[in-house]
Amino acid sequence: MHVLIVGAYGSAGVAVAGELAPHVGTEIDRLTLVDDGDPGGGLCILRGCMPSKEVISAGEHRYRVRHDHRLVGDPPEVDLDAVVETKDDHVLGFAEHRRAAVHDLADREGVEFHHETATFVDDRVVQVGDERMEADYVVIATGSAHNVPDLPGIESVPYSTSADVLDATSLPESGIVMGFGYVGLELVPYLRESGVDEITVIEHDARPLDEADPDFGDELLDIYRDEFDVEILTNSYEQSVEQTADGGVRLHVERDGEPETVEAEELFLFTGRRPALDGLGLDRTGLEPGPDWVRDTMQARDDDRVFVVGDVNGKEPILHVAKEQGFTAAENVLAHARGEEGVAYENVHHHVVFSALATYPYARVGHSAASAVEAGLDHHVVTRRASDDGVFKTKDAPRGLASLVVGTDGTVLGYQGLHLHADVMAKTMQLAVEMGLDVREIPDRSYHPTTPEILDGLVRDGASAVE
Repeated sequence: MHVLIVGAYGSAGVAVAGELAPHVGTEIDRLTLVDDGDPGGGLCILRGCMPSKEVISAGEHRYRVRHDHRLVGDPPEVDLDAVVETKDDHVLGFAEHRRAAVHDLADREGVEFHHETATFVDDRVVQVGDERMEADYVVIATGSAHNVPDLPGIESVPYSTSADVLDATSLPESGIVMGFGYVGLELVPYLRESGVDEITVIEHDARPLDEADPDFGDELLDIYRDEFDVEILTNSYEQSVEQTADGGVRLHVERDGEPETVEAEELFLFTGRRPALDGLGLDRTGLEPGPDWVRDTMQARDDDRVFVVGDVNGKEPILHVAKEQGFTAAENVLAHARGEEGVAYENVHHHVVFSALATYPYARVGHSAASAVEAGLDHHVVTRRASDDGVFKTKDAPRGLASLVVGTDGTVLGYQGLHLHADVMAKTMQLAVEMGLDVREIPDRSYHPTTPEILDGLVRDGASAVE
């Protein structure tokens, strides 16, 4: 049996490869890994979560110094050259580690790696460089690419993407931001702390964070407006864009049903990502990408022997999800070859956004209040403000809130946090949710004074609600 993985350097691809490699020589005769990345390493390492956290950490340090009234004197400036140099150095090391892991797999008997571009020429027939390969199973793990919206005038206006911002050693004095999802929430404050004095954000809805309950989105709006002086136009939709006479950008929007115009030096496109399928030649196969083109078993609906994992399947473009989908796909490749039923990939909602430069990160594990209602679950919701616990005041980060969703039988169903260290607490709450712990049996015992006291408060309130 021959298995071919297209996109072997990425998180999803390397997860599949790592799971299948031990089966080469027994259930698998040949395992081919293909990736044309230069340098290879995958999106998260090269242009995603790792480098973005590198740069926003510099912005966080400046914000914390600037914000703390107990400190005097001018705050330091962000040295963009040093930020980018440090980021590039660290990313190089991360990427080298990833490539080494893939190349170590290729040292095994029956496993080979090709640093080439792969193109489908027929069903499960792939042109890899000068060689045409026919595989029994193909895994597509090619990741995602920047999504450029279909907006009149966009083709004639220069813009910067998140990748451009990560490499920027100079920034304009003003900017317009399209896209206020994960990427926008993380990079907008970085731009402000790094010298962009005026930023206008276009937000389609009444608040950001679609997956969050409304109180969390409203809190984020207040934080961004108050702490970072960002203008956020809610309930606004882009109509067209054009370049100004001085080389800037003019964006025409409809805001609350009325036309409005915004101008700035530069346009920042943080408008999400789309599956990276261009150039794969899928039109020469029976595969038809689109909504629901990949089943929960990670198999393409049009071909049970093609598996699609990670960002490219359009399901949930999150690193840990990509890896878990890779593990599921590997298991199901072997199951299908044995004539067994495949397993569906199911994950408990577990997202973190490093909003407000990670001083006020947002985390959600399991159900929100809205999703619990939608699922028809009998439940209680308890909420606590960070300012209710003195420790957040002592750390000069008193803003934010957290909530706990608890079943009427006591089962912890979900947690949301928008406060200092919410990202760290997400792992603790993941255990509570995935293990189905009873809120009345969780120890009320945080070291004092530490920020997890907010969890103790939620647990006490949740237990009282159940009782």
